[in-house]
This record gives sequence, C-alpha cells and structure tokens, in this order.
Amino acid sequence: MPRISDLTPLGVASLALLAEEPMHPYEMYQLLMARHEDRLVKVRPGTLYHAVGRLEDNGLVEATGTEREGNRPERTLYRITDAGKDALDDRLRAMLSTPVNEYPLFPHAIAEAHHLPAADVMELLEERVVALAADLDFLLRAEAVVTAKGLDRKYWIDISYQQAMRKTEIAWIRGLLEELGNGLLPWDESLATPPELSNKPKESLGKRS
Repeated sequence: MPRISDLTPLGVASLALLAEEPMHPYEMYQLLMARHEDRLVKVRPGTLYHAVGRLEDNGLVEATGTEREGNRPERTLYRITDAGKDALDDRLRAMLSTPVNEYPLFPHAIAEAHHLPAADVMELLEERVVALAADLDFLLRAEAVVTAKGLDRKYWIDISYQQAMRKTEIAWIRGLLEELGNGLLPWDESLATPPELSNKPKESLGKRS
C-alpha cells in the first residue's frame, strides 16, 4: 500500500469516479471534462491512463474485463477495490482537515509586484479582474445549470466555493487598485535615490583630481 500522501489529485479523482461505477479510462476522461473537473485537476488522456495504471499497481483498482464500441479498439474496464475505497476515504479526510501551502502563483506575483511601476501594476490587475469576472460568470451559469437539473447541492459545492474565492479575490484587487489610484499606498517612491546616496558629493564632469 502506498502512503496516503502519495495519492495525487488525479489519483483521487480517478478513485472517486470508479467509486461511482466501473469505467474505462477514456470514459473517465470524458466524464471529468463534461463535469469541468479539469478546472480542479490537471488531466490529459495520457496522464489519466498512467494514473489508473499506478492505482492498479498499488492494488487500489483492478481490471474487470474489456468492452468494444463499434470498430474501436477494446478498452479495459476498471473498478475500485476495497483498499482503494479506504485510500480514497483517508486521503479525502486529510485533504479536508489539513491546510497545505500549494504555492499558488498570484501571491508570489503580488509579493514581487513592487519591481514594476504602479501604472503597470494597475493595468495588469485590471486585466486580471476582467478575467476573474468572466470566470465567475461561468461559475454562476454552471450553478444555474446544475440547479435546473435538480442535482443535490452536495455534488457541486465546489462550484460555490470557487465562486466565493473569485468574489473575494476580485474585491481584494479592487481595494488594492483604489489604494494605488488615490495614493494611499505609496509605490514608485522606492525607485528614487536611496537616502544614503542622496548626499554623496557629485564628481564634476570633465574634471580630474
């Protein structure tokens, strides 16, 4: 048995799908894309096949047979094992209870943004707000779709979480833009000559000692 911490996000997603019913990897990929779970987990057909292979090697899933559709090649069906169910439950418990620093890019960018002029930072943040607003609109439409289908909320609470995160980030950025715009957050002053150098005697041009 691998360590629970070794179970990757794609491994968790794969086990979760197979906990619903046996499937072949391509069907799993199609379902992940249809549910827009590629927003949560990096997934490509090749990486998914590799992830399922690793789960099988570790005894967390097992092949149950093959099926063929038309002239397509045979595809192997997999199902989750008892060990896989235990591993999925344990990993979910750890993911829900323990905060982990996932090293997101935006906080890093904000930490180093002082290297850019205020005007550039404001323009870039305005672009980010537009992109975040478009993403939030997508999430709101997704909520409307699943609500219209009568899908229990427990199956799509990730959508409401993502909405809350987008709204919070948009509000924070707009607050920062306001501070930069009205001068409450001094910015470009850091580009001025440091105090310790400002009183240094200037050497006359063209003169030699």
